[in-house]
Amino acid sequence: MILCSLLLCRGEMERENNTVVTEFILLGLTQSQKAQLLVFVLVLVFYLIILPGNLLIILTIRSDPGLTAPLYFFLGNLAFLDASYSFIVAPRMLVDFLSEKKIISYRGCITQLFFLHFLGVGEMFLLVVMAFDRYMAICHPLRYSTVMSPRVCYALLLALWLGGFTHSIVQVALILHLPFCGPNQLDNFFCDVPQVIKLACTDTFVVELLMISNSGLLTLLCFLGLLASYAVILYRVKGHTSEGKHKALSTCTTHIIIVFLMFGPAIFIYTRPFRAFPADKVVSLFHTVIFPLMNPVIYTFRNQEVKASMKRLLSHHMIC
Repeated sequence: MILCSLLLCRGEMERENNTVVTEFILLGLTQSQKAQLLVFVLVLVFYLIILPGNLLIILTIRSDPGLTAPLYFFLGNLAFLDASYSFIVAPRMLVDFLSEKKIISYRGCITQLFFLHFLGVGEMFLLVVMAFDRYMAICHPLRYSTVMSPRVCYALLLALWLGGFTHSIVQVALILHLPFCGPNQLDNFFCDVPQVIKLACTDTFVVELLMISNSGLLTLLCFLGLLASYAVILYRVKGHTSEGKHKALSTCTTHIIIVFLMFGPAIFIYTRPFRAFPADKVVSLFHTVIFPLMNPVIYTFRNQEVKASMKRLLSHHMIC
């Protein structure tokens, strides 16, 4: 509703300012036909294999009454967020690989940008919540069940969704006030803030600073906070028994891998002035398509309980 209202306001501003850009042309990942075909096949195969895996993770956690701990609750939500995030860019990118002219409407571009940041920041906050969950489980086990009650888990989930929504609305509001009256070629395979801002017919220095503080600084602070929290957890783990230490180290190692996969590309893209670098498109491909689908799978393959439950679920349905 809010996004629609912003777009309607934008339409009125266009009529007043005679803004002529109503669509953007996406230049795509590469201009080489052979490279496009290769990437198309690789992404399609990856997408068709990993996406059902994410859906299986969600189904497994939802159907197994033994997987009701907060860790699995948040893992299921991570799989849902990542699967949803992959739908924003990957399907259209695959279709565009087969099209000669890759066109997206202005409203379509803004909508894609909104959901990209809404779900992306929601996932970022979810990783922060998962780090807090592990901190309480490992460092304060006696208080864990009280602090991480189902009510608190749902409240944290609501907070991260609201946080992602607020962040994304700010991004969209800043862009909607920019005039677009000249070139309309986006040097990317999807709509994102750095490329869209460069096409504005005005000085965008202040807007770029606001965007960097809204996206880049937030990403960097969450990343540093997560690293600090896992450093504290690993320090506290030293006093545990060998079995408890091994399990805690395995869980924390998995979380740290996901943190680097999620935050590394985001920091590269959003914490610097919006200037083009040769690696931008490759980093964006991994950030928007590859890593989101891999995150829950990495968690699952390192979690014995989820793997065992998944095997039971598959064997039950195969027998039936």
